[in-house]
Amino acid sequence: MQRITVSLDDEIVDMIDAFMARRGATNRSEALRDMVRETVARDRAGQADDSACVATLAYVYDHEKRHLDRRLTASHHRKHDLSVATLHVHLNHDTCLEVSVLRGAVGDVRALADEITNERGVRHGSLHVLPAQVEDEPHSHSDTDAAGHTHIAV
Repeated sequence: MQRITVSLDDEIVDMIDAFMARRGATNRSEALRDMVRETVARDRAGQADDSACVATLAYVYDHEKRHLDRRLTASHHRKHDLSVATLHVHLNHDTCLEVSVLRGAVGDVRALADEITNERGVRHGSLHVLPAQVEDEPHSHSDTDAAGHTHIAV
């Protein structure tokens, strides 16, 4: 077993302590191990990296953190093919909530979510992935829609 040192905000320590109380963990190390195992298991329980999905990524961040808004926007632009829409909400003077609707391969969507939520200044992040199927037969609904389009079924 390895010993590591981690610096955490008081709020996160309070969350760990609450988790300990709910789960009956005897110490913070045990609680953190349980949290990591659950997160990894949930991540692995998803679909194969190359399968299609639609997803929502919700994250809260400190918009005053130096250039964070630019880095977040740059991440979305680098992966513009995954982004469908983003909702931006001002929660208070310093904090914003963004909810991004994403679609694409599970691995690509998860990679973008990890890139965004790992940015310094992003306080909370949650990715919700729904399996999807892309209909391979492009079709048109009118004479003016000559190129046609595909649909996503969830």
